[in-house]
Order: sequence, then structure tokens, then C-alpha cells
Amino acid sequence: MSISLSLPRADGGVEAYALSGTPTARPASAPSFNRIAYAAAHVVSDPRRDARPWEAPAIDWERTMAFRHHLWSLGFRIAEAMDTSQRGMGLDWAGAQELIRRSLAEAKTVPGADLACGAGTDHLNPADARSLDDVIGAYEEQVAFVERHGGRAIMMASRALARIARSPDDYRKVYGRILGQAKDKVVLHWLGDMFDAQLRGYWGSQSFEPALDTVISIIEENRAKVEGIKISLLDNAYEVALRDRLPEGVLCFTGDDFNYAQLIEGDGVRYSHALLGIFDAVAPQASQALASLAAGDVARFRAVIAPTVPLSRKIFEAPTQYYKAGVVFLAWLNGHQDHFTMPAGMQSARGVVHYADVFRLADKANVLDKPELAVARMKSLMTVLGIS
Repeated sequence: MSISLSLPRADGGVEAYALSGTPTARPASAPSFNRIAYAAAHVVSDPRRDARPWEAPAIDWERTMAFRHHLWSLGFRIAEAMDTSQRGMGLDWAGAQELIRRSLAEAKTVPGADLACGAGTDHLNPADARSLDDVIGAYEEQVAFVERHGGRAIMMASRALARIARSPDDYRKVYGRILGQAKDKVVLHWLGDMFDAQLRGYWGSQSFEPALDTVISIIEENRAKVEGIKISLLDNAYEVALRDRLPEGVLCFTGDDFNYAQLIEGDGVRYSHALLGIFDAVAPQASQALASLAAGDVARFRAVIAPTVPLSRKIFEAPTQYYKAGVVFLAWLNGHQDHFTMPAGMQSARGVVHYADVFRLADKANVLDKPELAVARMKSLMTVLGIS
């Protein structure tokens, strides 16, 4: 017997929808991949203690850590305290510090678990930055915190630096100083302004080509300290251009939640590793696909991962920065948390038709792990939002 429910359409109507997907089987043990695969992970809010969700959101640390175990069990590394955790959009530096501390400690309890942690300047109000030294000091504080707790840093793009920098040389100065001091190799992070409007003109240019020249020069000057760079511009041509110019031994991590399937597979000569927010939402499917790719079964890789791409494009549609709502929505439908609330009330950033579209595409991509639970929870959400 099929499972069905009523879902809203974009034209204002309501239609019956019958599920057709098949839940993805879990591996008996964490699989091995031939691509480095970081899943950027969300945090679980605690509505029972969330008296001021916009100002001081409460976090359910038990469920937040349990979700990291879920990702580790599927073979992923974790990109901790990144955009997907709502850094700068509900999770401040104080909350990020606790998240980093807890996750690094938790990783030590899991054989083979790995993670890298976002280090940026988000505790420095961009309007308060008066000099490049202010930005350098903010980066130094966060990188030092990560390293002091035994972690490796992902050097996040800085709103303060984007505001105060006047030339590519300003970026070279800041990145050169931080990379020169880092204990371990660092992953750089090129985040497009579709994710954060305050990062427009990053690397000292509004155009891609001169920005790319600046990035490559920074990497070449600090090659011994750069593990790789994550690029999130949602344009596969830009990523391929960067990938083709990286020095040998420096890795390209796709952050392109629109085109990740083809970028991970590669062109027969080069390929991208992955550091993706969508892996939070489609972890079982991505794990199965990556394991198939490592086994040489490219056809199976494509068959499993291809249906997740339309889902990802919907979740990351403009305004792209609100993609976190779709990620947490699926975590709720799949039983990883008991509620659909988010720090800063971010669940309200998307409308009912968006969530209905995500539900349909998740079903088609075999992402609904527990169909009966997903339907029951979707029905409850529709009722709250006035859809009968």
C-alpha cells in the first residue's frame, strides 16, 4: 500500500502525493572513499530551553553530537562550525567555541573519526575593524583556539576583511600572516556572495579571473601550509578553472551544491574532493555513491547521486543563504531530531511550498529514511501552516 498525503502547489492549490522512494540501506561499517569527503554539519536547537532564539539560541548538545556520529558512521569527515552550523546566522563565536570543543572531544571516542573546524573573524563586527591588523588578530584568536584543542583549521572567509581590504595585496598580507603561523596545513574557503552578500568582491575583485589570480598567488606563496581550498561559487566552470591551476599536492574541495556530482567524478584527468553542506541532508546516499566510485562502479555512483542533485538545487535556491532550513527540515523528517526549530528561528526563512517541493524531491532521491515518520511529520507541519 502506498503512503500518501496532501501537499500544496505553487499555484495555491493542493494535490495528493504518493511516495515512491526506497530508503537507502546503511553500511555495516564506515566505508572507504577515494575522495576526501567532508560533510558540513548543522546544530540541533533545544526548543525546551530556547527562551530567546534570536539572541541566545539554546543548543541540544546530545542530539548535535549524535548527528556527528551518524556522519562518521557513513565514512564522512566533518567540517565543523561552518556555514551549515549557522555561523554568523544564529551561532555566534561563543557557541562555535563550545561546538568545536565538544566535537573535537567526541571525535576522540570514535576510531578513525576526523574533522576540521571553521576559524574566521565573526566575533569582530565588520564595522569595528579599523585596520588589517584587527582582522589578523581576530583570525589569530580563532585559529589558536582550534589548535589549542587539537583541531585543524578551515580558514573561513571574513566579512571584516571584505569590508576593509583595498587591494589584493591586503588579502595576501592577511592570509600570509595566518598561514605562516599555522601549526598544521589549513583548508582555505572561497565562499561566494550568493551565500553571504557581505563577501562581495572577496580577494580584491568583483570579477572571477583577477580573484582567481590572487587566490593562486596566495596558495603558491604559502604552499607548505595549504592542504586545499573549498570553492563555493555554484558555477562548475569556475571550479574547474581553479582546479586546473592549483599547484601539485594542493587539493580542490568542491563546495558547489549545484554541480557536485560531476565535479567529484571528474573529467578523467582531474577531480574534486568534497566539502559540502548538502552531505548533511543526503549522507546515506552520498556515502553509498562515494563507496561505489571507490570500487570503480561509476554507473552505480551516478545512479545513486544523480537524484540528489535536483534536491540540492532546490534546497540551495536563492536566497541561497537560507539553505540551512532545508537541511534541518530533512534531519527532522528523518528522525535525527524531534522538532523543526532552528537557532534564530531560521525555519521561517522558507515557505510552505518550498518545503513541499523539498519533500517531493527527497522522496524521489530516496532520502526519506523512515517514510511513515516523514509523512506523519509532514502532515503535522502542513496542519500548522494551514494546509488541510
